[in-house]
Formats: sequence, C-alpha cells, structure tokens
Amino acid sequence: MPRAELRDGAYALRAVEPVHIEAIRQWRNDQIDVLRQAAPITRQAQQQYFAQTIWPDKDAERPRNILLILLNEDKPIGYGGLVHIDWQNERAEISFLLDPRFERQTDRRPALFSAFLALIKRLAFDDLKLRRLYTETYATRERHMRTLEEAGFCREGCLRQHVLIDGKAVDSILHGCVAGEDGARGA
Repeated sequence: MPRAELRDGAYALRAVEPVHIEAIRQWRNDQIDVLRQAAPITRQAQQQYFAQTIWPDKDAERPRNILLILLNEDKPIGYGGLVHIDWQNERAEISFLLDPRFERQTDRRPALFSAFLALIKRLAFDDLKLRRLYTETYATRERHMRTLEEAGFCREGCLRQHVLIDGKAVDSILHGCVAGEDGARGA
C-alpha cells in the first residue's frame, strides 16, 4: 500500500497486521458459504498462509495481493483488498468480508460495504493506477450485488450453476468497474 492509511471520515483502510489474522480466520469460517473456501481454516493454516503468501509480498513494489483491514472509528469491522493482481493488464479482483456482527446488521451493511468500495477504488485507480476491478459474487447475495451496482460496478456476466451451496447449484455473478467510467472513482 503506497500510504499507511486511506481514510474517509470514520472509515479507514490499513494493511492487515499479524494481530488481525485470527479475527479474519474466524470471520471467514463463520461465513464460509459466501466464500471460495472449501473447509474451515485452522489457526495453523491461517498463520502458514500469511507467512508464505502475504507477509513476504507486503513490501514488494507489485504484490500479488493487498489485504486490508476496514476500520470504523479505528476499530476493525471487516477486511478485504485487491487479490489476484495482474500488473501487466492493470486489473485486480476485489475481496471483501465484514465481521459477522456487522454482516447481520442489514440496515448498516450497505453503508459499510459502500465505504469500503469507495476507499478501495481510490487505492486501485488513484494510487496504484490500475485500470480495472472485478468481483465474483454468488447469486444468493442480492444485497451485496445491489451495493456493487450502486457503487458503479456493472454486471458483466453469469457463470451458471458455478458452485454448490448446501447441495444446490448456484450461479456466480461477475461485476466490473473500469477507471474513468461513470461511477468508477472512489469518494
């Protein structure tokens, strides 16, 4: 991350630190049904993943992943970032997950996700000079997709019956956002 923090009012993004990874593991395991994660993550597997994949890349000029903690009033409420960064083609996938306590607050969730999207677009388009952001969302997450679209992401495709959730085939919906298009700039 080019700067230590991106802030918009009460919300901020900072690089994930070792103190955050246990909470992230718990958040992921609690919401496994919306993630591309086949099984619960153990503490050891979480530590190994960060030690082998995230920490060595943290100071690289062109990291493969940039994982960030979302703060509200300086308290962690979620995490996400830019993953599968393709520097040659100037694109990255956005990942995002709230602390389950906030995920279940249906009245606040869209505002929290919108705040994250505005900040991550500033990082991607303004600071990193990426050209394109994209997401993959399971069709069961209608609120999530509505917030993406309100934030300037366009629905670009559908991977029909792409995943099994509780034994039922579910579509994956692809959204994208290109720098310079209407709605693409962060707040």
